[in-house]
Amino acid sequence: MNGLALLGIFLVLYGVFVFFLTFTKKPQSIWNMGKIQAFIKVLGETGTAIFFYIFGAAAIGVGIWLLVR
Repeated sequence: MNGLALLGIFLVLYGVFVFFLTFTKKPQSIWNMGKIQAFIKVLGETGTAIFFYIFGAAAIGVGIWLLVR
């Protein structure tokens, strides 16, 4: 297994983790962080969730691309 395949696996797992955190909105300690609260203040609650869904999908997409490559 080469390094890019390992990075691909990590990115897919990270994307799934981001989807899970965005969908469940738990744990609250993560959602109360300053950076996340800044996103919520600028984008709103729904906009922040959409941003994280797009970010997670991009991580999964790049991870799959690295695995297939």
